[in-house]
Amino acid sequence: MTTEEQKRPISIVMTVHDQAELLEQNLPAFLTLTYEGQYEVIVVDDMSTDETPDVLKRIKAEYPRLYSTFLPSSVIVNPSRKRLALSVGAKAAHYDYIVLADIRRTPINTDWLAGLADGEASLVFCNRKRDSVTHVVATELKDLQYIILKAERRSFKEYWSRWFRKQRGLYDAIGVRKEHVFDAIMLFDQKIRGFRLLGLRLRVWLGI
Repeated sequence: MTTEEQKRPISIVMTVHDQAELLEQNLPAFLTLTYEGQYEVIVVDDMSTDETPDVLKRIKAEYPRLYSTFLPSSVIVNPSRKRLALSVGAKAAHYDYIVLADIRRTPINTDWLAGLADGEASLVFCNRKRDSVTHVVATELKDLQYIILKAERRSFKEYWSRWFRKQRGLYDAIGVRKEHVFDAIMLFDQKIRGFRLLGLRLRVWLGI
């Protein structure tokens, strides 16, 4: 990795809804990463009714790299609220490279963020049993499309096999340039059904 790549500034974007306890437990892990460049964490609150806003204010006072915003309560049918919330966070990002993360999947070591910044588009897979991180790096977002689309990723199951996690799309975060982040969000939140889902699953088992 070159010095220039190591110092690429990054915006980590995530959404939360009624996850005050998870924020207290997991958000500091995102805010204390060892990274040679600048980075920020943007949390979009999707109209939480618990103590999420108060928790964000409290953590923000301790970690200046944390920014928060919120999604209005207006009913959104298409695009989904998840997609809209991520888009709001991406628009608020100060940096050109964006990582779409999930508060439920915390970084497990210092390589988590640096590896995501290696390519034009990247995915990270964490094996929490072995405390290991694997990155899949591509020159274009489309090269990672079939992994991002995997419907199985929503199950949040853990698999011992690194190959199986990759093939099932059980990634922890997506990294992409800001100019392509909305394409990544569209892929992330697509509903996969019917023959298209069967085709993706066939590709999984064939390993292509």
